Amino acid sequence: MSHPFINVFRLLLFVGSIVAPASVPAADSRPNILFCIMDDASYMHMSAYGCEWTDTPSFDRLANEGILFQNAYTPNAKCAPSRSSILTGRNSWQLEEAANHIVNFPAKFRTFTEVLRANGYQTGKTGKGWGPGLPGEIDGKPRVLIAKNYGSENLDKKPTTGMSIEDYAGNFEVFLEEIDSEEPWFFWYGSKEPHRRYEYGSGQKLGGKSIDDIKEVPGFWPDSEVIRNDMLDYGLEIEHADSHLGMMIESLEERGLLENTLIVMTSDNGMPFPRGKAQEYEYSNHMPLAMMWPKGIRNPGRTVTDMVSFIDFAPTFLDVAGIRFEDSGMQPSPGRSLMDVFRSRKIGQVNPKRDYVVIGKERHDYSRPGNQGYPIRGIVGNDYLYLYNYKIDLWPAGNPELGYLDVDGSPTKTEILELFRSGKDRSYWELSFGKRKAHEEFFDLANDPECLNNLAGDERLTEVKHKMKARLDATLAEQNDPRFLGNGDVFDKYGFSQGHAWNFYENYMAGKESKKRTGWVDDSDYEPEPLD
Repeated sequence: MSHPFINVFRLLLFVGSIVAPASVPAADSRPNILFCIMDDASYMHMSAYGCEWTDTPSFDRLANEGILFQNAYTPNAKCAPSRSSILTGRNSWQLEEAANHIVNFPAKFRTFTEVLRANGYQTGKTGKGWGPGLPGEIDGKPRVLIAKNYGSENLDKKPTTGMSIEDYAGNFEVFLEEIDSEEPWFFWYGSKEPHRRYEYGSGQKLGGKSIDDIKEVPGFWPDSEVIRNDMLDYGLEIEHADSHLGMMIESLEERGLLENTLIVMTSDNGMPFPRGKAQEYEYSNHMPLAMMWPKGIRNPGRTVTDMVSFIDFAPTFLDVAGIRFEDSGMQPSPGRSLMDVFRSRKIGQVNPKRDYVVIGKERHDYSRPGNQGYPIRGIVGNDYLYLYNYKIDLWPAGNPELGYLDVDGSPTKTEILELFRSGKDRSYWELSFGKRKAHEEFFDLANDPECLNNLAGDERLTEVKHKMKARLDATLAEQNDPRFLGNGDVFDKYGFSQGHAWNFYENYMAGKESKKRTGWVDDSDYEPEPLD
């Protein structure tokens, strides 16, 4: 998929069961795996993609010495559902409770990290893993969905008031010191950045940035100094995450481990701004992705345009570890290993069959009456995005009187709400918070990457739209999606891992709950009365 703003400058069971490692190759031939995942970053904001107001040399190095993926997508643009898909290799609608946010992770879904551990891999993590939610127990002990946490090392002080004090790179060093150097390992680096909240003005004050560095503000936000500062503060946090990746790479080089380590860097969902995170547009689901593996990737420095989904990670990691997915004890996955991309020398489209991905969402935060989510299914491919909104009578960003809870509080959100409430400009509010006017949305991504012009009613594109919808429907039917098969309300019946979340809307409106439970939005985000 091509986008005008991209600078393509490169030449481009059971959980506790044990899988017998009989088919696993010798330890010294299996690669180490360093998986790095930012929290809330959209794909176009790495400098490798041409962004001029962020500088991400570590991510860019993965791209320069490995593969830069142009079309990587999360199936669901929210923290826990996205990470559930990564861990299991399954789309949200195949994960029961794990389709939602703030849930109990179902015991039946084994994770690839559990499989790696059962097959001789040493595992560790630092920072954010899976969540928010509860992973459950095995034999009366808390389940380790990902790995033992390494969190003893902290920075001397927080870089900004909003950033974590965790020394991610330092914790990685502790892990490397502790493990057996003769055995392969997997490490999960979960940066808590660029998740909100940000220290306002830190991009300029600490990052040396200028609002003039931003050539264009996305068309779904007003262009103002406040919003440009908000963007720069977000960019500074991306750079912080990138800097720790750089220190981890240096550590691997010093230890002679870089050659046979697969390094992956991505994000879980899009930027925490209105019409980004928690929606299903380009700024929501389209993710940065670069991979480097000196020993295993041919013709490094390539840019690849294959459509890649997060459900491909689990099959890929097991494949490079020499573990057949069919023997893993995991639930079946529609994902596909990327080993063919690693072994190829091709630039651009490597595998013609990787020409689309499917996306969707169910319930995110507890922001609507009756514990309802906002169900969407969609498909991306051939420069088009098709979305189907199942319940257009609901508020896609959450009910206004509950602060639009699916959108994090921010200066950008505040400015859009103030323009709406003052009567000065309603258009930005409609794009970010208003009810959808039709079930179908259809966007020409090559010419409209911001997804501003809904072409679902354009007769010239009827055939293209119908073909994409037919492909989406066939995929959902094959994967037994309850929503598609007419039983989608099951997702609204799943409980929350936090007891207060159940019937939160009703309890809040009755005065039994307070805004203290919704600290990720501002008090001013709440509308005084329900809106029509």
